[in-house]
Amino acid sequence: MRISGVTIPDNKQLAYALPLIYGIGPARAQDILEKAGIAPTKKGSELSGEEEQRVRSLAESYTIEGELRREIGQNIKRLKDIHSHRGERHSRGLPVRGQRTKTNSRTRRGNVRKTMTSGRRTLEKT
Repeated sequence: MRISGVTIPDNKQLAYALPLIYGIGPARAQDILEKAGIAPTKKGSELSGEEEQRVRSLAESYTIEGELRREIGQNIKRLKDIHSHRGERHSRGLPVRGQRTKTNSRTRRGNVRKTMTSGRRTLEKT
């Protein structure tokens, strides 16, 4: 089964297969299946054509996949263009939402590890 360009695995339960789509998480997957009247434990291969169509139409009623990625990218670009604080943080590759950078931002700043001796200088007497 394909939903907006993403192939849903037939051997997984739908409650776990739907979150493979960008923009659909566990809660939204449960909501979609509840509205469609399908048991979350049902697998993709067990769906009838009508059930498949109901799930597809409900999932595509949300902003998902390429459209969502494009929207998020435009929002970030807008922040950069107006030179907002958040935009500058995005530009520099630093944490955007006020996180601590001295010790906890290894993935955003690269795996930079400073040892105690690298920051100290030995003073020579001249």
